[in-house]
Amino acid sequence: MNSDFLIREWNPSDSVSALTRLLHDAYAPLAAKGFRFLASHQDDTMTLRRLSEGWSFVLERDREVIGTISLRGPDAGSECEWYCRPDVFSIGQFAVRPDCQGQGFGSRLLSHGEARARQWGAVHLALDTAEGAAELLAWYARLEFQLVGTVCWPETNYRSKVLSKRLLS
Repeated sequence: MNSDFLIREWNPSDSVSALTRLLHDAYAPLAAKGFRFLASHQDDTMTLRRLSEGWSFVLERDREVIGTISLRGPDAGSECEWYCRPDVFSIGQFAVRPDCQGQGFGSRLLSHGEARARQWGAVHLALDTAEGAAELLAWYARLEFQLVGTVCWPETNYRSKVLSKRLLS
């Protein structure tokens, strides 16, 4: 992987429209398979809302944003039972530009999210993805995420598998 990259906190001066396009592009192959991930079609207002719900980070290479991840703390009001636990942080809006995928950038973003979650007291890091997204599920399994439940979000057209990873101190 090109070592010339930077992961930093998302800044309100960053282009929300550019991040929305990045998300659409990154999720387009899943949308082409029939999965209606929110990130595949959300508008700038939704992108901004999701960026602001917790802590969001961007990955830059040569001063260009090529990836993003959002980290949220425990959410007692979540429709996902696992996300309600006080020791669980979750990630979402996780994407790497398609031409930069397969180069380790996603792993770096995820490791950054894990480190921050651990720093802020999380015991588990969780996420959810379409139960039919076999490649994504296999990738997360290789990264030691385990199935802890399922959830059906009203914004999607599939059932999600909820995956979680125990964070070691």
